[in-house]
Amino acid sequence: MKADTRRSIIALAFIAVFSSIAVAQERPLKSITYQLSMSRPQSHLFEVQIIVELPEQLKDKPLQFQMAKWSPGRYGVFDFAKNVQEFRANADVTRVDDQTWSVAPKGNTTLTVSYKVFGNDLSGTFSQLDTRHANYNGASIFMYIVGHKPDPVKLTIQPPAGWKIVNGRTERPGQTEWRFPNWDVLIDTPTEIAPDWTQDTFEVGGKKYHVVVHSFGPEGGKRAALVRDIEKIVRAQVAMWGAPEFEEYTFLLHFAADDRSGDGMEHLTSTQIIQPGALAEPGVYERALGTVSHEFFHVWNVKRLRPLELGPWDFTRPLATRSLWIAEGFTNYYGRLMLRRAGLWDEEQFLDAEAETIERIESAQGNRLMSAEESSLSAPFIDRAEHAQSTNLQNTSISYYPKGELIGMVMDLLLRGRTKGKTSLDDVMREMYQEFYLKSPNSSYYLRGRGYKTEDLERIVARRSGVDFSDFFKRHIRDVETLPYEEAFAYVGLRLVKTQAKEPFDAGLSLQFEDPRKPIIENVRNNSPAEDAGLQSGDQIVSLGGKEVTRDTWLKTLARFKRGDSVPVTVKRDRRTIKANIVLGQPERFEYSIEENTGATAEQKTLRAAWLSRG
Repeated sequence: MKADTRRSIIALAFIAVFSSIAVAQERPLKSITYQLSMSRPQSHLFEVQIIVELPEQLKDKPLQFQMAKWSPGRYGVFDFAKNVQEFRANADVTRVDDQTWSVAPKGNTTLTVSYKVFGNDLSGTFSQLDTRHANYNGASIFMYIVGHKPDPVKLTIQPPAGWKIVNGRTERPGQTEWRFPNWDVLIDTPTEIAPDWTQDTFEVGGKKYHVVVHSFGPEGGKRAALVRDIEKIVRAQVAMWGAPEFEEYTFLLHFAADDRSGDGMEHLTSTQIIQPGALAEPGVYERALGTVSHEFFHVWNVKRLRPLELGPWDFTRPLATRSLWIAEGFTNYYGRLMLRRAGLWDEEQFLDAEAETIERIESAQGNRLMSAEESSLSAPFIDRAEHAQSTNLQNTSISYYPKGELIGMVMDLLLRGRTKGKTSLDDVMREMYQEFYLKSPNSSYYLRGRGYKTEDLERIVARRSGVDFSDFFKRHIRDVETLPYEEAFAYVGLRLVKTQAKEPFDAGLSLQFEDPRKPIIENVRNNSPAEDAGLQSGDQIVSLGGKEVTRDTWLKTLARFKRGDSVPVTVKRDRRTIKANIVLGQPERFEYSIEENTGATAEQKTLRAAWLSRG
C-alpha cells in the first residue's frame, strides 16, 4: 500500500471515531447502588442488583441498562452481555439489542434491576467465581445506565461466609461498601474475594503500597523477596516520574497454577497480575516482576497521561486510536528499562531482551506491512481478539507492544545522542505528563487533564530537544521503514549485530505442537517456500525431509538442506494425504545481539550509563 493511501485510511478512521458522539449525559439520578453477591460459587454466577432512585422529572422516562462490549486496557471486542442471564426489574423490561435492556418505571421513583453473570475466566479482562475465590473486573459484571455513567455510584458486596474482600480502594479490614465518583472508576477497581489471600505493605515517599498474593500452588519461600523486589521497581519508577497521584496502591498477584491463566492489567490505584504457574516454579518469579514493572509504569503512562480516545469511552463500538504504540509500546520499553534501573537486571540482561525484541520484529512479515499507527488502530483485531473466520493477520499485522517498544528505545537514544545528553525520552514523558494531565483543564468528567494525539508527542519531542523529528515520525511511525538502529546504538557505544541462525530455514512455517504426535501448521508466511509448495494452515505434518516432526527436530531437519534443495513433505488435510516438495530459498532465520563497539568513547559510555542507570 502506498504511504499516501495508508495515511488517508488512518485519517478517515480517526475522523470516524469523533463523528460518533456518545449519548449525552442526562440529568443526574438521585442515587445508583450496585449490590454484588455470590450465593452459589460453584455455579460461577455473580448476582448483581442495581437500585436506582429517580428524580420526579424522570419517573416516567425509560432507562437503558447496557453491558460494555469491551473494557479499557484490552481492546478486543468480547461482548460481555453474552454471559448475562435472568435480567429482571420491578418495572416493564424490553430487550433492545445485544447489549441493552430498557426499563420503564411508569411513575415509580425507585427501580430495582437484577441479573446474573456467568464468569469462570481468571484474567485482567474477565471474571471468575468458583469454590476457591471470586475475582471480578467491573466492565464484565456491572451494567451502566446510558447517559448516567458520570453519576456517582455506591457498591456493596456480600461475600460468602469466611471470605474477605480486597481491591485498590480498600480502606479498612472487613470493608464491604465503597463509593465511586462515576461508573468508569467503579469498573477500574478489580476485586479479589477469597478466604486465603495474604497482604504485605511497604512505603515509598510517604505513599503506601500493598502486595496482595493469592497462591494456588507452592511459593518456595519467595514471598518476602518478591515484596522487596517490587519495592525496588516502585522506587526506580518514582525516581523518574516523581510522586504518584494517590495515597495507596495495590498489587493484586495471582499465581494460578492452572497452566492457562496469564495476564496483567493496569488501573488507577491498582494492578491485577495473573501468572499461570506457581511462585515456586522456575521462571515464574521473574515473569511476575517483569509484569509488575510494566503495569506499574501505567500509573503514569496510560492511566493518567493518556491518548485522546482513552476515557471516557463509547462501549458500544470498538476503540479507535493511533497512539497505543506510545501507551503500550513505550510502557513495554520502560518496563524492561526499569528492571535495569532497579538493579534487578544487569546491562547484559537488558540488552539481550531488547535484541530479542528486535529479532522478533525484524523477522515478522507484518512489520513491513503495518505501521505503528495502523497497528494501534487495529487493536480490536489483534489484542487477544477471537476470530470465527480464518484471517491472514499473522502475516499482515504487528503488535504495537514490541513495535512501540523499539520505537521508544530508538527515540530515547536519538534524543540523548543528538542533544549530547541534554534531553531524553524521560524528559519528554515528564513534560507530556505535566502538560496534558497535571496542567490542562479537565476535558471530561472522567479524570483530570485531557488526552494527547500523536502529533502532540512529535511537537514536544521537537520542543524539548531542539531537533526536528518530523522525518522520523513520517518514516518510522506513520510508515514502515526500518528503525535507524545503527545511529541510535552508536551514540552509546553499542552496535547491533545480525548473524545467520544455526538453523537458518523455517520455509515460512509456524508449527504448533499441542499434540506432540500431530504437529499442525499454524501459519504459512506469504510468498514463502511453504506457500509455493501449496501448504496451508491447519495441515497436519506427517513427515518432513523423510522424518517425523517434533518440536525439537523440525528446524534441525531443514538445516540439513541448503538453498535450492527440494525437501519432501507429507501432510494430512481434511481426509486426504498430500505429498509436496518445499524448495528452499534464502535463509530466513537470523539472530540479533547488541554488542559494545570496540572503539567506544568515554562520552558514549557516559551516555550509556545515564540511559541505563538514572535516566
